[in-house]
Amino acid sequence: MKKIAEGVAMLEVNLNNFIIHPTLIWDEKKAVLVDAGMPGSLDLIRAEMEKAGVPFEKLDAVILTHQDIDHIGSVPEILAESGHPITVYAHGLDKPYIEGERLLIKADPEKMDPARWESMSEEMKQMYLNPPKAKVDKVIEDGEVLPFGGGAEVIFTPGHTPGHCCLYLKKSKTLIAADAMVAESGKLHGPRQQVTPDMGTAMASLKKLLDFDIESVICYHGGLCYENVNEQIRKLAK
Repeated sequence: MKKIAEGVAMLEVNLNNFIIHPTLIWDEKKAVLVDAGMPGSLDLIRAEMEKAGVPFEKLDAVILTHQDIDHIGSVPEILAESGHPITVYAHGLDKPYIEGERLLIKADPEKMDPARWESMSEEMKQMYLNPPKAKVDKVIEDGEVLPFGGGAEVIFTPGHTPGHCCLYLKKSKTLIAADAMVAESGKLHGPRQQVTPDMGTAMASLKKLLDFDIESVICYHGGLCYENVNEQIRKLAK
């Protein structure tokens, strides 16, 4: 866990050496989790929340940036474990996949990179073919400002999935990039091509980030980047 600003922390969830970085946003009354890891991540997420000083019982909402299994995986566990209703947010274009009406785009062997599919264990293949499902309570839209973290603006950044979104926390000038970018050794890179069905659209989506004054970027894969991020994004967008 790394605290980014007041009421904002980047979590580090390590499940079988697969490391991802959900974001936790909270105030005195409630907490919001942005993305929820692979299936089986609940205890790890809970432990990271406790490190931030936020009890799991305070969790009030989950924002899903997109439909991928490593982002939606533990939502059913979170909903089942909570003693009160938790609101699930996602973009409308990914909603039918998250709710199980359609097979996850990257879970379809006919659309997936054959080499990647063949490299998966049988357990992983079954997880993709029978993914976790959750009802999306509220659909988010481009430009909408959610009442979290002093205002969390939704930035619609399709390409990695049809409904992929980033979030910009205005108060702390933090970009939650989800999978629009990845970080390596503190440097930003574009989305991973092998898991981005529409790479052209994904790269074009980065231009939308130029409208924001960003001081730090939380990449779901790779973690935090805070050095000259506006310039780094500008170079990527070109």
